[in-house]
Amino acid sequence: MSVISKDTTILGYRRENGRVGVRNHVIILPLDDLSNAAAEAVANNIKGALAIPHPYGRLQFGADLDLHFRTLIGAGCNPNVAAVVVIGIEEGWTQKVVDGIKTTGKPVFGFGIEGHGDHDTIMRASKAARELVQWASEKQRVPCPIHEVWVSTKCGESDTTSGAGSNPSVGNVFDKLYKLGGTLLFGETSEITGGESLVAQRCANDAVRERFMFMFDRYQEMINRHKTSDLSDSQPTKGNIAGGLTTIEEKALGNIQKIGKECRVDGVLDKAEAPTHPGLWFMDSSSAAAEMVTLAAAAGYVLHLFPTGQGNVIGNPILPVIKMCANPRTVRLMSEHIDVDVSGLLQREINLDQAGDKTLECLLRTANGRLTAAEALGHREFVLTRLYESA
Repeated sequence: MSVISKDTTILGYRRENGRVGVRNHVIILPLDDLSNAAAEAVANNIKGALAIPHPYGRLQFGADLDLHFRTLIGAGCNPNVAAVVVIGIEEGWTQKVVDGIKTTGKPVFGFGIEGHGDHDTIMRASKAARELVQWASEKQRVPCPIHEVWVSTKCGESDTTSGAGSNPSVGNVFDKLYKLGGTLLFGETSEITGGESLVAQRCANDAVRERFMFMFDRYQEMINRHKTSDLSDSQPTKGNIAGGLTTIEEKALGNIQKIGKECRVDGVLDKAEAPTHPGLWFMDSSSAAAEMVTLAAAAGYVLHLFPTGQGNVIGNPILPVIKMCANPRTVRLMSEHIDVDVSGLLQREINLDQAGDKTLECLLRTANGRLTAAEALGHREFVLTRLYESA
């Protein structure tokens, strides 16, 4: 019997819009790279506030600018965030992010630096942040059904043990959550190359399949426009090759194991888009670890399963990253980064169902407040996806 059922609950934070979060952050969100220093100064002033610096936000345009706003607004809207202070170089774009986050009903304030300077902006923003941190500190966890906890996945530094062990363990978890009506996410468009027909076969209907193939073909067209002779320096990566993966097709077949055996692909999302109903969703996304996890956070996911083979140290300031590994060497040498050791699966000490339940037990504990290894180690990688050069 699985460790979860339709009656399983976690202790989470019920937000103003009804969504369930598992963390209670007050974030200081810079609109652009010029505002990072002020945001970090506010977080330094107010204990319990969390700054999320990033290197972009000036002279973007078109779809790239739309993605920038969608990612920042989505990060602020994430149910793991209780309240937000937005800081930007000027008022207009700052207010756009504030207005987007405000639709959730959570408290959010915005401050522009132009016409004020850093000192005045930091003072005003610190006062707001202090009030929000105290307000958020009184929020209490309440029982919430497990199916309301949105879970995403991405793998990194994969090796032969990933496709044979840790990735299928995620698939087992996804199958169990899917049966209960969960909202799940996978992506990594480049890393399904060679296995795209298998994903297409799993699509719920023709409309979903057509949307999925549009996203995949769009990626392939981009590669064809920009590639030189091949992609050997990127896919598979040098770490993948060292771990025994020789082709992108091998990597893809392992990657697809994360969606289990029984899940259908119920919908397809563009980068940082939020799903509109429960089920398994595919997001067109980068295979770079920090980019994909950031996009999942912007889409509203509150827990992330991250299988690794050779060892990846990724974390995120908003989205707790649960790392699992089936490679006993990596578990031994990088134990401080591994939340779930499923190496017993390949050593025939446990079966796949037991590996999935072991992962689910860690997921439940994390949802209830236990820090992941990445959180305890201070990994807060927040990396925005860029589409174009700046204007």
